[in-house]
Parts: sequence; structure tokens; C-alpha cells
Amino acid sequence: MSFSNNETPSTNQLRTKRIISIDMLRGLVMVLMALDHVRDFFTNVRFRPTDLTQTNVPLFLTRWVTHLCAPTFIFLAGVAVYLYFGRRPQSKQELSRYLIIRGLWLVFLELTVVRFGWLFDPTYSFLAAGVLWALGWSMVVLAALIRMPIPLIAALGILLIGGHNLFDNIHVEQLGRWGWLWAVLHEPKMFTPFPHKIFVISYPLIPWIGVMATGYAFGTVFKEEKAYRQRLLRRLGLGLIAGFVVLRALNVYGDPYPWTVQSSFSHTILSFINCQKYPPSLLYLLITLGLAMLLLYLFEKHKWRIFQPLVVFGQVPLFFYIIHLWLIHLTAILVALPKYGLKAIIMPFIVSRLMPADYGYDLPMIYNIWIIMIILLYPLCSWFRNYKTKYPSKWLQYL
Repeated sequence: MSFSNNETPSTNQLRTKRIISIDMLRGLVMVLMALDHVRDFFTNVRFRPTDLTQTNVPLFLTRWVTHLCAPTFIFLAGVAVYLYFGRRPQSKQELSRYLIIRGLWLVFLELTVVRFGWLFDPTYSFLAAGVLWALGWSMVVLAALIRMPIPLIAALGILLIGGHNLFDNIHVEQLGRWGWLWAVLHEPKMFTPFPHKIFVISYPLIPWIGVMATGYAFGTVFKEEKAYRQRLLRRLGLGLIAGFVVLRALNVYGDPYPWTVQSSFSHTILSFINCQKYPPSLLYLLITLGLAMLLLYLFEKHKWRIFQPLVVFGQVPLFFYIIHLWLIHLTAILVALPKYGLKAIIMPFIVSRLMPADYGYDLPMIYNIWIIMIILLYPLCSWFRNYKTKYPSKWLQYL
């Protein structure tokens, strides 16, 4: 899904210039994402894990830790675009064309292969604009932005991230015929464009475009000397988290849902860190990107041998993304078949409130299934990475 894993015969030298810390962090968030999706398909919980009136600490944190995934992934995609451009002798016009094609391809995959992987519904009666939708359109916008000076791209990205919550009180219903455009840009919404066809915009674009733009500008940091880069990553990570704590404590701006004192200290802490993801608020992005910076710092400073398998996942992210959905869904069907028969094939696993009351597993079993999925995914991703290296071709760069 990122450009750092695209190789052609004329650029074999790139294979030795990968920044392993980026691959490792990308691999980590892919693995965490798989945890969230295993929970979606196998849970016995019929409420949102972040609903403080019903949740518990382990369930909440299992969901919350996966908040790292989308911001980190899209930010690193921006970084990878910059590194891709810097390492290849081509014009910005050529890169823009590549970004447009790549971005539209991701949008197409979101609405077809990925959507079918979620639901196995051949009628496509339900479509959702998810993370690949946001990633794809952000690339299309970045295709225009890369013609601007880096400081201006950074400033625009920061403005979109920091300022979009000023518009939280503008709603689709207020805008009449142009409401759909506001949904695409800022407010999640469900539409019925045709009878029996539902289209849900889950990932409005404005904040995500800002995340990718800042990632692109941040790519310049990876051309600096390693010690300087490590200091900057540490300071920036701590600074973003400190900014989150201060702004969140003030409860005046940065998230449409203020934190409140709860019945217990632990739930008060959960309320404090429970920020809006759809669209990602300023506070949500401060805490998640701050943690991402610190993880990058740790991965750069230390050789974590135990985390080396993450590099494989991080080098074939789009392949991982598509395969993991199908693997998890098929596994859920196979596990449900003995109890529910052929009905298991069409069960709405990801809409837990529509599932049979006796379906699902508790959190320890969810973690066990997740580990099994990761073990099964590793040889598949390793094979594909090796195949791309051995048989590089232009069409493979889109996977």
C-alpha cells in the first residue's frame, strides 16, 4: 500500500536502501489492525468496546490500541511517497500520474475486492468508504500538492489536522443538495443512492489528506543524519503527546466529545483518552501520531530481533490487507458451520447486533484466534515479498 515496496528492474538498488524502522512500524500497525478485525468477526460483545457505560478496561484497550493503525499507516504512506520520489530519477509530473493511478486503484479495491471480503455479499447492497478510500483519495490530492514547496505542504497538512474541528457544527442536513460533498469531506454519513443500496462514508477526507501531506513533508527527516533523526522523533513524539494531554485537559477544543469524570478512576482515564475517530479529531491524531513517532524512535535506536517478522508484513501491506480480511472471514465461517450450518456463509459477522445471541467468543479466545491468523499470514506474506523481489514487474507494484 506504500510506495516503499514498489520495485522495478531498473531500481534494484532500492532494495538495499529500505528504512527498516518504517517497515517495522508499518508491520506493527498491520498486525494490530488484524486484532481489531478478528474481534469484529469473532466477538460475543454486542456493544461498542469504547462505550464507557458497558465496557471494561481490557476490552476498551483492545479497541483503543488499534486506533494507532489508520493514522500511522496514512502518515507513513506520505513519508514513503517522498522517499519514493527522492530515490527515483523522474519528474513530478510522472510521480503525480503514478499517484493518481495508484490512488484510484485503491479506491476501486475498497469498493470491490475489500468490500466483498468484509461481507461476502454478491449484490453489493452495502458499500462503505473505508481506509483504502481515504488513502486513495489522499494520494490523488497529494498528486497536486507535490508541486508545492515542502514547507507549504507541511503548513497545509498541519492546518487541515489542527483546524478541521472548527467545522464540527456544520452538518450534512444544513447544506441541501451539497450535503453529500460535506459527507465526503468531513462528516460520516449513510446514503441510499439507489433502492436497496446503502453507501456509508466512514472515512471523510479532510483530516486524512492532512495526515498524508504532513507525512510527505516529514519524509525529509529521513534524509538527515540518524542521530539527529532519532532526537527529533523522540522530541516530536513527546511533544505531540504533551500537546494532547494539555488540550484534552482543557476540554475546550480538539474533539467534539469532552471527557468527563466517571464512576471509577480507571474509567475516567478511559474517558480522557477516548477521542473521535470518524473523522479523526485533532486530539485523536495528536495521541496516535505522537505514539507513532516514539515507536519509530525506538525501532530506529534498538535492534528488536523479536520484532523482525513485522518487517515482512510492513513490506507487503496491501497484500496483507486484502488477504487478512478474506482469511479471517473464511475462518469465521468455518468455525460457525458446525453450529449454524450453511447459514454461517451469509451471517453478518461484522454487525454484531444482528448475530445470534449465542454466537461469539470472549477476549482471551479473540487473542488466541488473532495469534493463529498472524502465524498463517506470515508465510503467505513472506512468499509474496520474495516473489516480488525475484520477479519484479510493473503490475506487481500495485500490490
